[in-house]
Amino acid sequence: MLALFVLLLCMTFSFSASTRGAGAAGPRLNNDRLYKFSYTTEVLVDRAKGSKDGSAGYSISSDVDVNLVWRDPSSKDDQLIQLVISNVKIKNVAPRSAKKNIFEGATTQSLLGEKKLAALERPFMVHLKNGKVSSFYCYKAEPASIKNLKRGVASLLQVQCRSGKVIENDVSGRCTVEYRAAQGQVTRTKALETCKTAETGFTTHIQVLGVSGESSSVTVFTLEDGFIKSAIAKETHILAVNARRTTAAKIVSRQSLTLVAIETGPFEAAGKNVASVVKSLDEKLFAVGVAAEKVKSQCKGCQSLFEHWQAVQKQFEPDSLSKAIAPRSFLALIQSIRKASKDAILQVLKHSSKTALPQVVDAVTSSQTPDSLDAMLQFLNFADPKGLVLQERFLYACGFASHPNERMLQALVDISKGKIGSKDIKESVVIIMGAIVHKLCQKGGCELPTVVEVKKMILEGPYSTQVESDIQMYLLALKNSLLPEAIPLFSKYAESEVGAYCTISLTALQRYDVALITDEVKQTVNRVYHQNRRVYEKNVRAAAADVVFSSNPSYMEVKNVLLSIGNLPKELNKYMLSKVKDILHFEMPASKILRKAMKDMISHNYDRFSKVGSSSAFSGFMARTADATTTYSLDILYSGSGVLRRSNMNIYGASNGALLHGLQVAIEAQGMESLIAAKPDEGEEDLESFAGMSALLFDVQLRPVTFFKGYSDLMSKMFSMSGEPMNVVKGLILLTDHSQVIQLQSGLKANAEFQGGLAIDISGGMEVSLWYRESKTSVNNKGAMVVTGNVTVDMDFVRTGMEVSFETEASLDFITTVQFSEYPFLVCMQMDKTALPFSESLTKYESLPSGKSYVSRRGHKQLLPGSEFPLHQENSNMCKRVFDSDW
Repeated sequence: MLALFVLLLCMTFSFSASTRGAGAAGPRLNNDRLYKFSYTTEVLVDRAKGSKDGSAGYSISSDVDVNLVWRDPSSKDDQLIQLVISNVKIKNVAPRSAKKNIFEGATTQSLLGEKKLAALERPFMVHLKNGKVSSFYCYKAEPASIKNLKRGVASLLQVQCRSGKVIENDVSGRCTVEYRAAQGQVTRTKALETCKTAETGFTTHIQVLGVSGESSSVTVFTLEDGFIKSAIAKETHILAVNARRTTAAKIVSRQSLTLVAIETGPFEAAGKNVASVVKSLDEKLFAVGVAAEKVKSQCKGCQSLFEHWQAVQKQFEPDSLSKAIAPRSFLALIQSIRKASKDAILQVLKHSSKTALPQVVDAVTSSQTPDSLDAMLQFLNFADPKGLVLQERFLYACGFASHPNERMLQALVDISKGKIGSKDIKESVVIIMGAIVHKLCQKGGCELPTVVEVKKMILEGPYSTQVESDIQMYLLALKNSLLPEAIPLFSKYAESEVGAYCTISLTALQRYDVALITDEVKQTVNRVYHQNRRVYEKNVRAAAADVVFSSNPSYMEVKNVLLSIGNLPKELNKYMLSKVKDILHFEMPASKILRKAMKDMISHNYDRFSKVGSSSAFSGFMARTADATTTYSLDILYSGSGVLRRSNMNIYGASNGALLHGLQVAIEAQGMESLIAAKPDEGEEDLESFAGMSALLFDVQLRPVTFFKGYSDLMSKMFSMSGEPMNVVKGLILLTDHSQVIQLQSGLKANAEFQGGLAIDISGGMEVSLWYRESKTSVNNKGAMVVTGNVTVDMDFVRTGMEVSFETEASLDFITTVQFSEYPFLVCMQMDKTALPFSESLTKYESLPSGKSYVSRRGHKQLLPGSEFPLHQENSNMCKRVFDSDW
């Protein structure tokens, strides 16, 4: 019996020995063994489709000795391991001639310095528990960059032997990881998008203008006799500008740990637990955490903010705003401001010229740091009516902010509660608060205390006053906020007796997601269009029709709109016909149901579709690429007497399913029939003479501008009219703003900064000649845009990176000429784009603190021809008659 027991015991021992590691949670080291590895890590940066040979970067290679220090007697998978790095070498990641090799002739000690090299080669310890790095021990005083490199080596010892998903901590942060185990091999795939780190960045909330990324991290472990024979890791990050995906950067990090030999090593140390063992071996070793530490970058010889400003201030003068140098200097100045103190920023503001100061305000506000906001609030005096230009530039920059926070919104709340010297500024403050509320809600901040306060204020605002301009102010703020709670309010004001309330409410409803437009809201909009309860102005009915067509209309809704054509005022008839044709021509969402309704001959016949007039609606493509599409639309509505009633120009950008309302410039006029002794249209007999312009830029509604209001103001402007356009928006805007810290598994860290700047000048004007019975409206858009992407891997002993960029300058003019000496009057619309220069560049670089560097530059330039955007054939025929009559 005893012999049988001994036999079974031997068989069990033999079986467990032959399948060693099968039941292990992770790799196990043997006592008195020294595992000698060769280790290499490399990092390279390049364009998205670049090859290794053309990349910038470097590699670090070394020997790594690993041995078991202590094991918990009750658990073989609870181990304390010592690692020693030696024979460190640093070289180029790709073969390069001696002239282009920054490491030529340099030793590791000269690159790292004696102290850092000694710190890197100093032994460190890892507590490995069930295959996971539980603790990391090294000297506290070691540089963060050195500790992170050691953490990178330790990450290749972390592996579990069974398949499954787990959450792990390593140098990359706290990440979700999936293991797939096969015969002698384990593949670890890290979901990098799940990694939580201490260093976070920010990005533009507008997807069309934003940056998207792809990342992957795969490590393949080969196991032999229960321990790691090799670990090969590859991590890739690609970042690209959504609107132009060739403006992209790629970061590739590789690690290789290969077992070279196993030699006789030290014996296990005695001890009750890990902490006591570590302390007994070296009292200077401390547990410092597994995740990477923040490395403070030092800039030797860098310019101060004021020195930077002195070098670029000429590029901020108004004459430079239509050139690409302006937005490029703007982006560079923002980077300097983000590193500067409040006092340094105030110094620049106080020493800027009067003409350049508005552009400096754009840059300081767009920087969006606590110091930059404090500097602006101290610099501006909102009680002074003379400071209107600077105050409004500050407010607009807040509205366009790429990543506003609650503190910025609170600053505007405080301004609104204080003394404001200009009524225009008071309106802009409230309108821009609505835009910031929208952006904060998009980021999940709708319940922040300040957001809740502002929501309450603007939702209750229209009911708290009887002043028409104040009600419009609150409605415009709600239009910017796009709060779902505001939809019933817009529905109510859409049926108001005041035309301006109706127009704002209807155009606001058109901006909402179709899913939020209820049947009740649709009924209200249809009542407005069909005038079921009262007579409305033509531009109000036209706006209602736009909402009907854009809100997933039913068959009966579309049929009723078609049946109304022929019974509308002359110009509204023509406008609706043109709108229907445009929907069909441009294949808009309503085109399918519209075609179905037009099969009915009662709805669609010659009598309805042969109405004459000059009003029109037309959409077309400005540009189409693989990454983005830009479209435009021009809607013109006239009164029955030939005077402009509404002109609406829109530009939209679309990319990867996302839509951006890039620009809307609307010119409205009313009550001008008395000038030409004409009869007003129905519902417009008592309207006050008025003309003004409203602009929406990058989804932000701006404060409307008034050309004139009232008959006396009209007459004074008529005789003093110079024909010079009135400025609506002018300045520098931060379009793209993406900052990201990429902690690589190797312990190296990459920083990615993508920015896009726009210098813009939008102006508009209206001229009326009673002598020639002719009116002319113009909208002039000038701009220059620069987008840059910078990726750097900056260790304190070597820096490598790349910059990819593109820039362009453009001018777009929209002119409408009307001759109303006869009916139907002659109308000519022109939309012209000047020739525009376009250039893009790629720069890759490597540098050492000694000043030795390597730079590679590539790029190309081209001149894209100007053109006149096509409109409908009827407009072309009309323009020919207008210009023929001028001779």
